[in-house]
Amino acid sequence: MDAKTPLVLVLTGPVRPDEVAGWCAAVREALAGRAGGVVVCDVGGLGPPGLAAVDLLARLELTARRAGGRIRLRDASPALLALLDLLGLRFQTEGQIEEREPPLGVEEAVETGDPAG
Repeated sequence: MDAKTPLVLVLTGPVRPDEVAGWCAAVREALAGRAGGVVVCDVGGLGPPGLAAVDLLARLELTARRAGGRIRLRDASPALLALLDLLGLRFQTEGQIEEREPPLGVEEAVETGDPAG
């Protein structure tokens, strides 16, 4: 795997608490020496979302942040995204434009008379 290719972790359910440490270790290892790196978590196989899955994803994100990277979700169900949002957890998903980057071909309109900001 080269420095620009993110590691893909395929997470399957049901999530067991004894698996969390192993997944966190995989994220730490994948991001070792790669500040700003991304680990893609394919969550399509997690099954119905629940608190165990949310706990796992939160811990993986925390581990990635501590290692200078981040987590990106692949194949997240609308129900999982809604549960994460309800709990105030924000994850980047594949196909989503990264924060602070305007979409290509879209310009912000400025009305005359608007104060400069």
